[in-house]
Amino acid sequence: MDVILNLLDPQWWLTMLGAFATVGVIAIIFAETGLLVGFFLPGDSLLVAAGIFASGKVLEGVEPLSLPTLLVGTPLAAILGAQLGHFLGARVGRKLFDKPDSRLFKKEHVEKAEYYFEKFGPAKAVVVARFMPIVRTFMNPVAGVLQMDARKFFLWNALGGVVWVEALLLLGYFLGSKVEGIDKYILPGVFVIIVLSLVPIVREVLKNRKAGGAPAPRGKHHAGR
Repeated sequence: MDVILNLLDPQWWLTMLGAFATVGVIAIIFAETGLLVGFFLPGDSLLVAAGIFASGKVLEGVEPLSLPTLLVGTPLAAILGAQLGHFLGARVGRKLFDKPDSRLFKKEHVEKAEYYFEKFGPAKAVVVARFMPIVRTFMNPVAGVLQMDARKFFLWNALGGVVWVEALLLLGYFLGSKVEGIDKYILPGVFVIIVLSLVPIVREVLKNRKAGGAPAPRGKHHAGR
């Protein structure tokens, strides 16, 4: 349980990264958006925490972060990570997901991403998924598997990546600059962020169950063709 809490705690990550915290945040955002096994990494909460500690707030064990570097590096990492996911999905195809469930991989994660891809349409799904943990990791390869046009994917991927990253970084920076003792509220804030970001997923699942439906059909939608 302690291990899970640590993995979800951005403050733990920033402490572990030490002097490499700024670069570490950029690397984690790349992994969380570009590698299937990165879905368990903090995304939203890490960006907010990074913004807080880039505002000059000092906490023992956490090195000050560079806001200019984060504002440039993290959106690039988010965009490049998603591009990698799309490339792998397009190149490898559905067999990328044809593996048995394990502790790290669950087919239901893929099915949720496909559901939103079908529900919102390719462009909107790529942008909206940025604000949904787990879904944003699997959405990119799913877009590749379902043959979303590479140029359209890049456009909406870039838009969603910039809006998502910059909004959360600047929110953290603002809170760090204005709220005294903000570091005391980081861990509770993490759980609030996680709960809020999971609300759309839970709502859709409940709506689907109430309607007696199932997740979106697999592999029937060909985007951007």
